[in-house]
Amino acid sequence: MTGLIREEDIALVRERARIDEVVSDYVTLRNAGGGSQKGLCPFHDEKSPSFHVTPSRGFFHCFGCGEGGDVIDFLMKIDGLRFAESVERLADKYGVQLRYTEGDGDRPQRRDANQRPRLIEAHKVAAAFYVEQLASPEALAGRKFLDERGFDKAAADTFGIGFAPRDGDALYKHLRQKGFSDQELVTGGLVAQGQRGHYDRFRGRLLWPIRETNGDVIGFGARRLFDDDRVEAKYLNTPETPIYKKSHVLYGIDLARRDIARSSQAVVVEGYTDVMACHLAGVPTAVATCGTSFGEDHARVLRRLLHDHEEFRGEVIFTFDGDEAGQRAALRAFGGDQQFVSQTYVAVEPGGLDPCDLRLQKGDAAVRELVARRIPLYRFVLGNVVSRYDLDRADGRIDALREAAKLVVSIRDRSKVDAFARELSGMVGVDVEQARAEVRRAAARGPKADDRKRHGQAPAGGPGGVAPGSQPPFPPEDRPQLPDLKDPRFSLERETLKLVVQYPLSVGRTASDVDAHDFTHPTYRAVWDAVAALGGPSAGGDGWASRLREKITDPAAAQALNALAVEPLLSVREPDAAYVAGHVFRLQELTVLRRIGEVKSKLQRTNPVEHATEYNRMFGELVALEQHRRNLRERAIGGDPT
Repeated sequence: MTGLIREEDIALVRERARIDEVVSDYVTLRNAGGGSQKGLCPFHDEKSPSFHVTPSRGFFHCFGCGEGGDVIDFLMKIDGLRFAESVERLADKYGVQLRYTEGDGDRPQRRDANQRPRLIEAHKVAAAFYVEQLASPEALAGRKFLDERGFDKAAADTFGIGFAPRDGDALYKHLRQKGFSDQELVTGGLVAQGQRGHYDRFRGRLLWPIRETNGDVIGFGARRLFDDDRVEAKYLNTPETPIYKKSHVLYGIDLARRDIARSSQAVVVEGYTDVMACHLAGVPTAVATCGTSFGEDHARVLRRLLHDHEEFRGEVIFTFDGDEAGQRAALRAFGGDQQFVSQTYVAVEPGGLDPCDLRLQKGDAAVRELVARRIPLYRFVLGNVVSRYDLDRADGRIDALREAAKLVVSIRDRSKVDAFARELSGMVGVDVEQARAEVRRAAARGPKADDRKRHGQAPAGGPGGVAPGSQPPFPPEDRPQLPDLKDPRFSLERETLKLVVQYPLSVGRTASDVDAHDFTHPTYRAVWDAVAALGGPSAGGDGWASRLREKITDPAAAQALNALAVEPLLSVREPDAAYVAGHVFRLQELTVLRRIGEVKSKLQRTNPVEHATEYNRMFGELVALEQHRRNLRERAIGGDPT
């Protein structure tokens, strides 16, 4: 076939297109908890909503009729479009320039089909030109800037740093000689047009190429070097173009993407030199925004790389200055905390140094230690809120408690609200029950409209709030109850058991090392005990679910087994070895992570001098556990079942 849309552009459409926005044009969606939304299915008649959309995964599924797929599939099904038509409609809406394979077929070509590759090529040539200019005598100020910040030529080469000549049209002439048109150069943001003709957008500045995850240069960040620069702004960035949307790109993502995926950790810093310092110091997961605040679209880029979903949680670590501006940035990040399943942290250097200055003054180890000393984002924000009040006065403590309680009830993970309330009581200096009572009142009142906007929260009654008249976050102590089986904390356990129950022979020996300790929910542990009693998944076959049912005596476990046997997998395809391995080994990794947490906690409470033998034993165990965790991660990512 000829004239087909390129696969990488289709992938970009899937990444950019918001499935919840697209579906909302046809279906009224409401929050369903766990990062999911639901509504009445548009593909069959129903009175109770069974149509679920999960934005973080980009998928929809109807538990009633079984229809499901990604955002492209939805448009094809709802409007009867062909695949290419759906992709083109989404590309128009989300600003993706499509490229087509060349050919003389009868498929109609879009007018701008060749625009993106030409703009990408122009930026590639421009980046090479700027790198060459960094070695010129005129760029001495730029080389001195890098040297003063601890970056040698090798570092400059690694990050592709260049220099824009001070002449008004050096790049313009160079690109014109390479065959690029005025329109292409202006459209791409490399050149501007004034009354006297065309001129270079960047002049006399140090330049950082901004790349997509695949390494394509799509823009530049430019740092002021000379006092007589007519543009006073310290940093300039490429303007919005067909290939550069600042809300969608992160500097350093091309270098960090693999390490982010492997470690399930992303470090968000504030500047280009901070990214460089982190990578050179041994923190290769660092990225930065490009002239804008960290927003929802940036979060979506990281979620995709982190494998950020309920099945496995990583870490997103923000670095902020300790000043007032840094505190405001932390509050903004807290407002976007709902965008992640991953746990969010803050790393703040006590002396107020950013990673670049920290590396310069105290060395690489200090940068690594900064990230290692991270604290939960909620704790940092709570501390800032409480610090505004005079806690030596009774009224000050009451005001601090009321204000902080609003933040506590906006915490995404409802299971942690009680623990946060206890921490709050210690911060403010009030009784735990008084803190709990204030949190209950804040939850019952529900967040105000401005609070919801600030914290990225749903209206009262949704996942982020408690509707008046509903059960408060703290059940009475005389009515203990098990956590909800569909709580996101247990999603990986549930999905693994669905594989074991529905596809036992596909799981087979991959789960040979799984045991009851890998299941933290008592009900799921009871289901696994029945599996183990029958000899494990390898013993599956005809009547497998019925045989499991006969082994289970607990009514709650029996009911859970029934659901596990019929509930669709989160995958729209039949599970292969990679899918099975990704679940089984991540389940085991979480067990190892829990043990690592226990050992680290004991290490922190153990004096290495007074109890040297015990301390060294635990340290050795920690090293072994970390190696085991890495092995499990590699097997999960590689889909290696052996």
